Amino acid sequence: MNVLAISGSLRAESFNTALARAAVTLAPAGVVVDLYRGLELLPPYDQDLDEGTSETPAAVADFRERVETADALLIVTPEYNGSIPGVLKNAIDWASARHRGSSFKNKTVAIAGATTGQYGAIWAQQDLRRILGIAGARVSAGELPVSTAHTRFDAHGELVDPLVARRLQAHLAALVAEAAPLPVAA
Repeated sequence: MNVLAISGSLRAESFNTALARAAVTLAPAGVVVDLYRGLELLPPYDQDLDEGTSETPAAVADFRERVETADALLIVTPEYNGSIPGVLKNAIDWASARHRGSSFKNKTVAIAGATTGQYGAIWAQQDLRRILGIAGARVSAGELPVSTAHTRFDAHGELVDPLVARRLQAHLAALVAEAAPLPVAA
């Protein structure tokens, strides 16, 4: 199974990107987690550009294809002013424009978030759940809030908190179980 992990942060030392990187190494056996890099390459969403006669920007085409070909998604979001970052919303807009069909339609998605504060991006995760649901995704039950993230990762961005590691493993296992195709009855 292939899971595409998307961090909603552009910051070089982002705890959210570090959490997504940790998912690469903590994924269940047989699961490959691919960390998407490139949100900063997506131009601001413009329906005229999207519907126009010009070619779709390469970064947009790549992002849509990666979302569509993944078996499931893990989206990790910081919280900016009580919601998700604009770059993450922009990416979702590019991949879910109604006039062409949503790349998120029926895609199983797990969400997580990390902040240095006490709440672990809970508001952002709630907004992300709503936005993805409107875009047609099947958002897994539960969130993974990581509070006081600066104490959960070392200076190199490696996850050092065993409880968060176990919670991330369980979150990924639940995502994989939900996204796995149901066996065909004989």
